[in-house]
Amino acid sequence: MSGTAHEARDAAVHALLRGALEDPETGWTFGSFGALAQFRRDPGEAGMPVPDGRFGRVTRRGAIILTPCPELRPLAYETAFASGWSHAIALCLPEQACAMAGRRVVTELGPDREAARAEDRQAILFDLGLGLRAVDACLRVSDPALLALLRARDEPTLAQAIADQPVVFLTRIGRIEVYPQPEDTPRDKRVFIEKPVLRAGRTHPATAPIPVGYVPCGALHPPHPCKDAHGRTIPFEQTRHDAFQTLLNSWGDPALVAAKRAAEAGTAPPPGPGLRNRYLRAALRAARVQAPYLRGDASLRSDG
Repeated sequence: MSGTAHEARDAAVHALLRGALEDPETGWTFGSFGALAQFRRDPGEAGMPVPDGRFGRVTRRGAIILTPCPELRPLAYETAFASGWSHAIALCLPEQACAMAGRRVVTELGPDREAARAEDRQAILFDLGLGLRAVDACLRVSDPALLALLRARDEPTLAQAIADQPVVFLTRIGRIEVYPQPEDTPRDKRVFIEKPVLRAGRTHPATAPIPVGYVPCGALHPPHPCKDAHGRTIPFEQTRHDAFQTLLNSWGDPALVAAKRAAEAGTAPPPGPGLRNRYLRAALRAARVQAPYLRGDASLRSDG
């Protein structure tokens, strides 16, 4: 790829990320299979620029700061199931570029000098020791009594602290900070750590068509045409569907996108390299599941 082509690609990636940051209905996750931190805004919730000018957004409930690099590869994809589908844009790095510390024991890291808000930069980061490849999952603590308990490796205290203290997920493409709020309900949960799932040692679900040699550090989640940000069913929104199809055309696996478009047109998928069977079937299944909505089937207009 020529220097001009590299510059054009980097500009396109930056525009994708900036557009997603500016869209209050687009959510973000950083993490790995079994451990995720989420940044999202509710309707009407303000998202302010990072005070020191870094590329990101801050709300009263969390922050995201992006540090995109030339190796970053966005990959748009859809996953269909019996009664609906999901979609996302995975944010991938080459295997050799994604690695974080991979600590397997709780480790004190010192003050969080890179925190989004200046008032948080004296608080102490603790790596949770999850041993993940592409993310360091951390807890941020400022209370002296809680610090003493964590330094004493008090496991019950650690488990509770994850629920009610700020959590910070660090990757090579940026960070997400989650600030728990007293009024949070289970539906407001924004940190997901499932240790039984982590034991599988996977970087991503098997249904995600991540290219060989790449690892997802996170994902952005454009608004779904049949669901709100909390996963609740809403009436089908054609404009949301069309918006993601445009992203899929730009950032999806070209062979899989071509196969899906052929299925939508009622023709056979075009021959070509890279049509791995599992992901080809998934692309064709997405076309089938979406077809009734696109036809305007009244029985499905509010069924996600």
